[in-house]
Amino acid sequence: MNKALVVLPLAMLVFVPTSFAVEVFKDSKNAFEVGGFVDARVINTQDVTEVVNGISRINFGFTREMSNDWRSYVKLEWGVNPFGNATISYSSESNFETKSGDFLNNRLGYIGVSHADFGSIAIGKQWGAWYDVVYNTNYGFVWDGNASGTYTYNKSDGAINGVGRGDKVIQYRNSWGDLGIAVQMQLKNSQTDIEDDGSNNPNRLVMTEYDNTYGIGLTYQATDKLVITVGGNIGEPEGTTASGRIISETDYIYGMGLTWGSWDEYGWYAAMNVNQNEFHDTDNLGRFLQESVGLETLLSYYLDNSVKLLASYNILEAGDAYEAAHPGDVFKRQFAVAGVHYVWDNSVVLYLEGRVDFSDFSSANPENEAMQSVSEDDGVAIGIRYTL
Repeated sequence: MNKALVVLPLAMLVFVPTSFAVEVFKDSKNAFEVGGFVDARVINTQDVTEVVNGISRINFGFTREMSNDWRSYVKLEWGVNPFGNATISYSSESNFETKSGDFLNNRLGYIGVSHADFGSIAIGKQWGAWYDVVYNTNYGFVWDGNASGTYTYNKSDGAINGVGRGDKVIQYRNSWGDLGIAVQMQLKNSQTDIEDDGSNNPNRLVMTEYDNTYGIGLTYQATDKLVITVGGNIGEPEGTTASGRIISETDYIYGMGLTWGSWDEYGWYAAMNVNQNEFHDTDNLGRFLQESVGLETLLSYYLDNSVKLLASYNILEAGDAYEAAHPGDVFKRQFAVAGVHYVWDNSVVLYLEGRVDFSDFSSANPENEAMQSVSEDDGVAIGIRYTL
């Protein structure tokens, strides 16, 4: 069965992207494993070439066999930046944004219990149920998708609305034959200040207040090769603009995905996902997208000589309501990526990836257009990833 169906009666009965771990200790009751990787790359984009951190991380997993066939587990993961500060604002999620050069940053942290028949329930910072729907295109090393509705609020980790690595999430998972389900509640009452982008735009969000959110993801293994995913997420954010105006709306996203083959197996791999959303994300100036449609695609071929060829296309386009709210402004994030990976001895990957940007951020205000475009650009990167 495809690794994406992560509804297994194992310690990690919680969805995670393809990853590897080394078992350090195991006895009849307890197990401890360490995983992660270090990723270094040289990237040229925005007229600058430099060495940057990729998405380096380290994680620890703990499991304990309990009575009556129950199992408890803990997962802790941190992003690491072992290469120092960069002059480009380049985050551990392969996005251009303002970010400190801290050596560690929190990625995941949850505790749960699981049973082969009753499923699992976990509490903490974990991958959202929505990610089950759209994970299938998120395998590029340098320019992964920013159109799936996962990394919301201008390419953050999706914690605010629980669709990416959601904070304060309670999540239930189970599977029946070829059907897997994830249901979650994000229980919180939080206010988030949004960093000033220097645009002086009165419609820019300066603060958001977000209470509970709810999500569901369904995964169906239709054949040995084909996986179908559907799901959605909903919440009710409030925002304050730079002019002091209060915005209160319903944030929702729903969509589906199709996957053919397995990313880690030789041969063809093809994936796509599409979503419709309202007040779910922001543009590059921090303004809500009143409505938008996102599409991500990925195609790869893994040769017998351990060379993998890949190509992807992504688009996130705001609708008429956005243009009505911001007369003269267009938001269309659109780009294509092509690359080659050499998987050396299953633990080291040498890679080359390039991006061509086709985005349209036309605006009657040249300053708005420039600010929208600064984080979207052509680029090329070469790097090495060492997996623990």
